[in-house]
Amino acid sequence: MVTQEVRPASALRAWSGVAAITASLFVFLTTELMPVGLLTPLSTSLGVTVGVAGLMVTLQGVSAGLGVPFLVAWTRRIDRRVLLSALLAVLALGNLVTSVSPNYPLILATRLVMGFASGVFWAIGVSMAMRIVPERHASRAAAVVMSGISIATVAGIPLGTVVESLTDWRTTFLIWAGLSVLVFVAVATLVPALPSANAVPVREVFALPLRNVPLRRVLFTVVLFVLGHFGAYTFVRPFLEDHASAPPVFITAVLMVFGVAGAIGNFAAGHTVNRSLRGSFLVGCAGLVVSMLLLLTIGGTAVGAIVAMVLWGLSFGVVQLCQVNMTLAAAPETFEAAMSLNTMAYNTSIALGALFGGLFADNLGVTSVVWFGVVLTAASLLLALSSRRER
Repeated sequence: MVTQEVRPASALRAWSGVAAITASLFVFLTTELMPVGLLTPLSTSLGVTVGVAGLMVTLQGVSAGLGVPFLVAWTRRIDRRVLLSALLAVLALGNLVTSVSPNYPLILATRLVMGFASGVFWAIGVSMAMRIVPERHASRAAAVVMSGISIATVAGIPLGTVVESLTDWRTTFLIWAGLSVLVFVAVATLVPALPSANAVPVREVFALPLRNVPLRRVLFTVVLFVLGHFGAYTFVRPFLEDHASAPPVFITAVLMVFGVAGAIGNFAAGHTVNRSLRGSFLVGCAGLVVSMLLLLTIGGTAVGAIVAMVLWGLSFGVVQLCQVNMTLAAAPETFEAAMSLNTMAYNTSIALGALFGGLFADNLGVTSVVWFGVVLTAASLLLALSSRRER
């Protein structure tokens, strides 16, 4: 990967740029998941069922995954600061259109376009942050950016729900359009010019896993733990309602604790991946397996549920950062292209994990979904254990 050392005098701007990229992740992710907390008012206002309203999340996630390898390759000659600014402009316009849209088909079409922008951000955002700081701080910069996931989970999505309760869902999306504009300004001002690095044509993107065995192994590892994690996590609420008789307030608190634990795990991994990337991932993935087993065994009590979810959050924060660094380690000369494949695998696995989890829940009960998560994350752990130690 091409990195650029910064002199001490430019360190403040470098980390300010990392903060701007982190803010970008925050607005992209909260926009993508915002409908989760607004399904009821959205469905009522637009005259569709709750399930149909949920397509706002599904469609954006699918387009974010399937389109990204092509878009990253097609934009390989564009300066990454310019590209990120353009993506934020698409996000701001999409939120604005959503807030004033007279019908649901227009909203779905808008979310489809926003999904493409979101996917490209996931492919280039972390690598941008890693390039604008000294190379020895690259993993820490990646950890800072990935913390935007936890910030969005803990603060962003609940904040959107609160804003909707005080105003309406259209005002919520209008406010997020304004936030997207502010982040656009921050990126244009604080992020230095970043010529594209290591991008390759489309045909070479899809050829990478065929000739790069370590990258192929990483992608399989990512698919397995993402399928297991999101398959189980999607149904945490009904599991806790059934097994712990948990009220909505308790579930909200537990999910917020999960997000905080994820941020802690992310930052912890930022300090450990440079010492042992493989070891950090193995510990984090083992934590996923153990946390789900704890949920199955002691999750019927409030304390047990909290313990299991804290460990789950910590572990997920660790593997989230590790899988980015594993992709870099497997394909340092073609990192952006490899991350576009990673993004495609990740987002597609989220959708499939939720789909398979739903089938298990409907036919075998929510407990089976957690077992599904145990099996898939354990398979990811075994695959990682079988790989050779990186230098």
